[in-house]
Amino acid sequence: MATRYFDLKIDVDVKGRWYLGDPMDLSGREIDDIWQFIDGRKVEDPGPLRIPLYRPGRPLDIEFAGAGQAPILSSRAAAVFRELAADDVQLFPAEVEGQSEAFYLLNVARTARCIDDAACEEARLYTAADDAPDKIGRYHVVSGLRIDKSKVRYERVFRLWGWSSPIIVDESIKAALEQVGIVGGRFDEV
Repeated sequence: MATRYFDLKIDVDVKGRWYLGDPMDLSGREIDDIWQFIDGRKVEDPGPLRIPLYRPGRPLDIEFAGAGQAPILSSRAAAVFRELAADDVQLFPAEVEGQSEAFYLLNVARTARCIDDAACEEARLYTAADDAPDKIGRYHVVSGLRIDKSKVRYERVFRLWGWSSPIIVDESIKAALEQVGIVGGRFDEV
């Protein structure tokens, strides 16, 4: 039976949920390149991080900070990634304002070129007509995301080549996160 894959998203329907601000270093300076954490590659350790609250509320096991791009995980969610996908991710310690528990910024360090253009509702690439020469050949629009599972080699957690914002996890990661009872994550099969 083929492995199933899921887009890990924030569950915005959690009542009274918190919202996190932009990650900072311990001196209070915002991380210069927050976008490096969605590139699907290993990055240099940014050192200890501090995550301010944008809006206080119920702590979540999975939340996205920094323009919604930097996944912040509780210890129990981070343990799942550390145990099941250590080669696919980096976990950087992060202090969340008002919390004594350890949190981690998750960097997904793998990319797979596996979007199934024909199976998506819409998948359109940048062209010369879009007046964005640095993006030609990458995805401009993807809706109703579907992947071609035959193009996923060994990755258990990965970003998508050309459309890097989704975090794709395999069914074992999904099951383990659900088993520990995470709050804040939603899984859409792709």
